Amino acid sequence: MAYGAVCCLEMTIERLLNSCHISIVQNSSRQITNLLYEEILSLKETLEKFNTRMNTVNMKMVKKLEAEIIDAVYQFEDVIEPHLSNQFHSQSEEETDDHPPLMLFSVDLQEIKQDIDSFIETVDKMKKAYMHELCNPSPEENEEEEDEVESRIDIGGDESNMVGLSDLFTEIKDRLNSSQSEAMILSLYGMAGVGKTTLAKKLYQHPLIASRYTTRVFVTIGPKYQLADVLVDILTQVNADAVDEIMLTKGDELLVELKRMVHESLMDSRYLIVLDDVWYRKPCIELVNLFPYHNNGSRILLTTRIQQVAHCATNHLSTFRIPFLDKKESWDLLRHKVFDEMSCSRELEKAGKKIAENCEGLPLTIVTVASILSKADKTLEYWNKVADEKQNSVYKDAYDQMSKVLYPSYHYMEQHLKACFLYIGAFPQNCAVHTYQLIDLWGAEGFLNTKFSTRSYLFGLCTKYVIMYNIETRGYYLHSSFWYLCNKEASKNKLFYALTCLADALPEEGIKYQRRLSIRNSILLAIEDAHNSMASASTVRSILCTGYYHQYPVPLCLEHLWLLRVLEARIRFYEFPMEVLKLVQLRYLSLAYDGNLPTSISKLWNLQHLIVEQHLRIVKFGGNLSYLPIEIWNMKELKSLHTGRRDLPHPCEGSVGLPNLLTLLGVSPQSCTKVVLEKIPNLKRLSIIIELAYDATESLNCFDHISHLHELEELVCKIENHVLKTDVVIAPLAPLSDFPSSLTTLTLKGSFGYPWEEMRKISSLPNLNSLTLQCYAFRGPKWEVRDDEFQSLVFLEIEDTDLVQWKFVTTNPCLPVVSFLQIKHCYKLKEIPLTFGTSFQTVGIVDCNPMIVNCANKLKEEWDQIYG
Repeated sequence: MAYGAVCCLEMTIERLLNSCHISIVQNSSRQITNLLYEEILSLKETLEKFNTRMNTVNMKMVKKLEAEIIDAVYQFEDVIEPHLSNQFHSQSEEETDDHPPLMLFSVDLQEIKQDIDSFIETVDKMKKAYMHELCNPSPEENEEEEDEVESRIDIGGDESNMVGLSDLFTEIKDRLNSSQSEAMILSLYGMAGVGKTTLAKKLYQHPLIASRYTTRVFVTIGPKYQLADVLVDILTQVNADAVDEIMLTKGDELLVELKRMVHESLMDSRYLIVLDDVWYRKPCIELVNLFPYHNNGSRILLTTRIQQVAHCATNHLSTFRIPFLDKKESWDLLRHKVFDEMSCSRELEKAGKKIAENCEGLPLTIVTVASILSKADKTLEYWNKVADEKQNSVYKDAYDQMSKVLYPSYHYMEQHLKACFLYIGAFPQNCAVHTYQLIDLWGAEGFLNTKFSTRSYLFGLCTKYVIMYNIETRGYYLHSSFWYLCNKEASKNKLFYALTCLADALPEEGIKYQRRLSIRNSILLAIEDAHNSMASASTVRSILCTGYYHQYPVPLCLEHLWLLRVLEARIRFYEFPMEVLKLVQLRYLSLAYDGNLPTSISKLWNLQHLIVEQHLRIVKFGGNLSYLPIEIWNMKELKSLHTGRRDLPHPCEGSVGLPNLLTLLGVSPQSCTKVVLEKIPNLKRLSIIIELAYDATESLNCFDHISHLHELEELVCKIENHVLKTDVVIAPLAPLSDFPSSLTTLTLKGSFGYPWEEMRKISSLPNLNSLTLQCYAFRGPKWEVRDDEFQSLVFLEIEDTDLVQWKFVTTNPCLPVVSFLQIKHCYKLKEIPLTFGTSFQTVGIVDCNPMIVNCANKLKEEWDQIYG
């Protein structure tokens, strides 16, 4: 977590040095700032070295040192940021009606030079202490290894009674027992607590497997992997007599001898080796290469919670992701653990099914909750209470007990991912946060490192199975067990403090170090209750109103929070909150407001993300359009702009535009003129909303100038006020061939009326991987797809169309890399093609012709037969 704090400070100093709005006065201030910046970068690089030494360090000492770094960084931020804000405010006060807002501020750091020098000295000492601990770890005095936790999941006895895993057990058992003579490596992977170790043990202990192999070894690797220790463990199981003699060997020769003896001991045997709980690729490579490979049917089975590790030693046909249990399987496991062979009353069964559902398919949660329930009174009142309250103490107690299994997933995570992971816990339980919202918030907080792509953060967390992706909402969320862990760790590390209900209050101790407030659910009451506490929490940098959208205006006490960087306020404002304009450090602003933005919005020159949603939408037929103020073009730092159905005005002559703007959402075709689009040349995401009167028939050429956006990756265009009638067709828009080749995601919604033949102009886009067509975007009874079309398409959704026949016009597979297909409300469609490419995974059918459901089932059956 120290890494996240250092990155935030780095961003502050970097913007101080590079912002076009700041001029550092010509004395020693720039030299001081450069020296400070270099020291911060050096500290960050030192912290990154943890990534390559995490398996050898004393974690208690590292955590202690990182806590000291966090405190030092926060204390320094509380010196430099108020100093900067004071200078910005004092110069802003010079503004009058005759003198427009300043766009260039002078900054002098001489007054805090002593504080800077002291911080630099402290950083230097902390770097040395941290590096010394990494290179020379302190002895671990009776430290209980949090990663060496025996699996507590028992999913049943024989293979026919393994809840949710019996089919997978049988498939892997057949692989282990096959007559194939070539050596084989199999991998089991998935989230912590999903049952990987339990499944591996049951396979290892199965009588048929035990009788097939002359040598069997089960060894736990763990995150603190040391090759010598693992080899001793293996040798103890295959040749125990040789261990004592070899251990007399000293120095580097010991490892050489261990390798030799393990290799020789396995040389003439058909072996099964289970490498349980593998965390890194290195053990796979070192151990797999050490074991002898003979064509005698030997097998290696490894388990891991990290997808890249599972694939590093095997091909995709030999890796098995352990899935979550479904609702029925969850209840079967819970019932078995609570009642064993005894019956469960019908009254308790209804509540019990809800309790099992609340465990969200994770076997470890189910087993732990079942253990707690089995020791309590089995009354209907008690079970109903547990079923109805996801924050019930039963679940909290279960998550506390599970923490030893889950915590290593966070503890041994790469430094740059830790703050991003915990931050997701600031959102409500089970809340899926949209991809771009999450990335924008991480960026505004200063968590993102330019060394890594933004998508690599999400990929890294997903492949460690600590976050999950909801394809319907296109958002990321946490399993409740990890959500609880994130909230607990975030509070410990002063990342954020959550206000969930009236009973919550800011902690008296350390209140001045609270950096972020997450306000959930009862927003009105929570803010009112915490008003006095918030007034004294002047060091808060972020307010995240992450509960459900609140339609009533709520006071935010912003006059006390003048150092805010992030304000995510899902709250309605009748009047624009003018006090926001004093928050000159603000990087991210989100609120709901129906009126015109003030021209003084440009005072927020530091702002990177501006999201202004509409609370009420009044449809105007031929009335005046709502525009953003012309001063919006002065906000050069803007990266994303959600206009709330307000348009960009034409820029003034000579304006350089918004070169940093990457996202523009919620504009009408009036913002898609050549003059406007040429001033936002680096745009990657564009959302256009077309509001039409019911009798409108005019052509809207909103795509005419899209070709000027050479970096555009995602385009969404929606027609509203459309009528879903097959005889209502809007005049054709601009030719689809004008779309830039950079486009990866395209969504068309509304009665555009394109004939299916026009689809060929879209299908030739070389990088298009997601296509969504809704509400009669295309019309006509027949769509023919050729094998040279959509070569990069992964996701396809068709909703509300009059399509009757959908055919592939060749016998070769079409849509070669499509993995996900969604078809909704297509009542006339009679069949879907069956010859998709080998990447095909999932088809979703919602409210369609029953013939389509049968066709989808047939497609799934054929795929299961061919690809397993």
